[in-house]
Amino acid sequence: MQTFADRPDQQTRVLTNSRAMDLAAVVGGSLLMALCAHVSIPLWFTPVPITLQTFGVMLLALTLGGRRSAAAMILYLCEGLSGLPVFSPHCFGGASQIIGPTGGFLISYTFDALAGGVIAHSIAHRSRVLAFAAGAIAAELIIFAFGATWLAFLSRQPARAILIAAVLPFLPGEVLKAAAAVGLALGKARVSQT
Repeated sequence: MQTFADRPDQQTRVLTNSRAMDLAAVVGGSLLMALCAHVSIPLWFTPVPITLQTFGVMLLALTLGGRRSAAAMILYLCEGLSGLPVFSPHCFGGASQIIGPTGGFLISYTFDALAGGVIAHSIAHRSRVLAFAAGAIAAELIIFAFGATWLAFLSRQPARAILIAAVLPFLPGEVLKAAAAVGLALGKARVSQT
């Protein structure tokens, strides 16, 4: 009797399907980020608009895991750098957006996705809710650390001004986005188990 491992054609087919699924997840993740970027509300007191990008990063990290979500963020940034209109329409676009006031947030996305996904999936065997919450919180902390640091570097403003421009006004919305990302990721996990 021949086992699955004895059939190289089936092994190749499974590996190819797995890679195709990974590629589809990465491309789909970058498209989700582009959609989330276009849900954008400019604020008069800061160059940082309110967008759904942080929600997108957290959702992808929690559902795709660290490796695939980080790959999706790299693809998203490459799309933006190439001039595709994937970044928030209330900013400069293209490479100037990466080096502009919101660049720290954009650059952080790869690290957020990787850390959030790794944390969420490495401790998920204990409590999926706590694991996903920990992953979302880690992603948020990295986003704000990179974003605020980059804005402080560019603007040469004191820490208080940076907190007002890049952190404090966004916290209530981020709590809602994190809760939504965790809820959707939990729903996807439940559906995947059945």
